[in-house]
Amino acid sequence: MKTNRRNFLAATALAASAAACSTPRAAAPLTIIDTHTHFYDPTRPTGVPWPGKGDKVLYRTTLPADYRAQPVPQPVTGTVVVEASPLVEDNQWILDLAAKDTFIVGFVGNLKPGEDAFAGNFKRFAANPLYRGIRVNEGALRAGLGNAAFVADLKRLADADRELDVNGGPTLLPEVARLAKELPALRIVINHLSNTRIDGKNVSETWRRDLEATAKFPQVFLKVSALVEGTGKRDGDAPRDVEFYRPWLDIAWSAFGPDRLIYGSNWPVSARFAPLATVQGIVHDYFSAKGRPALEKFFAGNARTAYHWLNR
Repeated sequence: MKTNRRNFLAATALAASAAACSTPRAAAPLTIIDTHTHFYDPTRPTGVPWPGKGDKVLYRTTLPADYRAQPVPQPVTGTVVVEASPLVEDNQWILDLAAKDTFIVGFVGNLKPGEDAFAGNFKRFAANPLYRGIRVNEGALRAGLGNAAFVADLKRLADADRELDVNGGPTLLPEVARLAKELPALRIVINHLSNTRIDGKNVSETWRRDLEATAKFPQVFLKVSALVEGTGKRDGDAPRDVEFYRPWLDIAWSAFGPDRLIYGSNWPVSARFAPLATVQGIVHDYFSAKGRPALEKFFAGNARTAYHWLNR
């Protein structure tokens, strides 16, 4: 009897232990780095060159605290700010803002490669480790690729372990491929899926072809941002359903894979089209289905590779 009771208790304990081990553990919190935000303050004595005073949605003080106040499905760990202002000293304004708020883990500035002042300005701002690179627009890139001084200044970025953000329409992609071929050491981040039109069904075959060709250069990354902007549906009416965006996301995934797609919200510009919770929720749904490792890379790991953002 004692032996049977001892065996029964041992079996019960073993079963309880196995059940405890099989209970799924809650997933660890995600690290989320939003690599595309804009901060500015129109009440400054000098004002701001963008957005314009007539913009009822964007012309307001927009700072990290305002971003953090937005409800989102998953808390955001930090952000890489992208400067839209062409004023040189506005680079310093963001760096000063970052000195007061550790939520900013990186900064993509706004300088003009090819100009005489570029080298001195870049050296000055890059002395701050938060200054992770600069952004240029499609027109400047297309015109500059034939300019030796422009290309030499972009090489300065690579030599200083900084990156280049590029923004423009789908016609930007062949220019990015040209640059990637000429400067293979320069990390390049394409903004906003190159601003292709997103209507839920009609993918541009030219965009697909050019995106796939650009993705063949391993130092090129694609920022999955401006999805809701691509719909053109203003007043917060952009769809929340990931299926609406899936054709474009599938092409991006096929071309760039799990290691070179990066999250960016484009807030507050995105607020014209959808709440921040929608922006984050769409891509969270899509990348969750790819598995936890892909989700973690998309929301933070790939941004670390592209920007070398700082733990603060």
